[in-house]
Amino acid sequence: MSQSIQELVTRAQKLEMTPYERREQRRSFVYGNTHIENERITREMVDQVDEQLEIRVQAQTESK
Repeated sequence: MSQSIQELVTRAQKLEMTPYERREQRRSFVYGNTHIENERITREMVDQVDEQLEIRVQAQTESK
């Protein structure tokens, strides 16, 4: 591996994503994988389901 690539890998390993960045990465991953299997899946659908899931998780967390 070249030195420049190794430096990039090292920097990436130390990077901490914000909650917003994690959410966007999760949504992108879900969309990419589900759209391969079903072309009718849209980014908007993934966003809606993820928002609903966040609300449910938040409600469960608050009720504990």
